[in-house]
Amino acid sequence: MTRAVSRFRPRLSDAGLSPTHAVIAVDEYNDQRDLSVAGEFPLTIKVDDREIVTLMTLGTHPETLTLGYLRNQRLIENLSDIVSVDVDWDREQVSVTTRPGTGVIDWEEKLSRRTVTTGCAQGTVFSCTLDKLYDVRLSIPRIRQSTIYALLRSIASHNEIYRQAGAVHGCALCRESEILMFIEDVGRHNAADAIAGQMWLDGINGGDMLFYTTGRLTSEIVMKVAQMGIPVLLSRSGITHMGLELARDLGVLMIARAKGRHFLVYHGHEHIEFDAKPTSKARQPGTGDQAEV
Repeated sequence: MTRAVSRFRPRLSDAGLSPTHAVIAVDEYNDQRDLSVAGEFPLTIKVDDREIVTLMTLGTHPETLTLGYLRNQRLIENLSDIVSVDVDWDREQVSVTTRPGTGVIDWEEKLSRRTVTTGCAQGTVFSCTLDKLYDVRLSIPRIRQSTIYALLRSIASHNEIYRQAGAVHGCALCRESEILMFIEDVGRHNAADAIAGQMWLDGINGGDMLFYTTGRLTSEIVMKVAQMGIPVLLSRSGITHMGLELARDLGVLMIARAKGRHFLVYHGHEHIEFDAKPTSKARQPGTGDQAEV
């Protein structure tokens, strides 16, 4: 794993919540069942006492979620500008304190232009994100078909919260078939941002990485992966046309409908070494068993 060691790490609270909560439900036979459901809590991000956005989150990684959001939206460029990240669930907010003279530059300009998106649990893209998007330059590595299959087998054992309670998406940072981080949240954008935040803290370069998500590949997810410097994007769900156009523009290898031994390469197939023998010509149904939200 490539790391660029940061000279400074902000002070972080440790306020992660339990991902699931016990409930009682009655099934179709009128029998009472003890079950678990996923958490969902509002978390308002404030930078230097100024409100940025309110996210709905599972609450398990609020500090790295906040850092990743600020980084992926390009609101704060340097980790060393951040002094602390403090989560207060009683007030449903996270307070980010920056060094004097740093923080979010050009507040009014950045916060005045927002795009409402289709993203679950998020819903905004700031103008500064779009302004700097095409500065990204990615180099797609060669990837083996057999590596994709091995990664999909490994991923199957990581959807712990989804198997227990449903209602969440999972994202993973991978190097070849090795899963380096796996995070679940009520929206794929939150999970992606939490991974981005941890990468920022640890100085991880995404150039030789692959990003996996259970959610659909829209333009917002392609943007986030590109901002994280990751050239390969893999999903068990489908894609949107704008997501595909952006992947082509930014040079992101886009693989979707990936489950078992099936996948579709929508962009960058020339970078894949098809080294696995086909077992069947059977085609996979059009949708997976996890909602594309």
